[in-house]
Amino acid sequence: MAQKTTLPKPEEMEKTRRWHHFDASNQILGRLATKVAVLLAGKHKRIVTPAVDCGDFVVVTNAEKIKVTGKKAEQKNYFRHSGYADGAKIVTYEQQMSKDPTRIIYLAVRRMLPVNRLRDHRMKRFKIFCGNENPFKSRN
Repeated sequence: MAQKTTLPKPEEMEKTRRWHHFDASNQILGRLATKVAVLLAGKHKRIVTPAVDCGDFVVVTNAEKIKVTGKKAEQKNYFRHSGYADGAKIVTYEQQMSKDPTRIIYLAVRRMLPVNRLRDHRMKRFKIFCGNENPFKSRN
């Protein structure tokens, strides 16, 4: 008796997506980011396939109240480069937190997802908000 392996179709996965809401107040950055990355990748589902985007929608509110442990608040840096000579930009955690706290959570989650063609599609389903306002509250 031969067993059949069933692979989910992208159309099926579109119909089964759920919405998950997280309140980031007093949560640790890395622990929240791992939970969100698992949900975006669809690793929590019974039917998961690496080549099909199986993940759900995730909304995070109160991004400005996220916490980090240890001395990361003083020592953590965010590096980016424009590609030109002397194009390096280094921003500390405290500077980024005062400028745009949603970027901190966005980068933490993005860097936990595998670098492939599906990463940008998964990140489009990830919404981050400062404050308690959530326009997606009515979604399941």
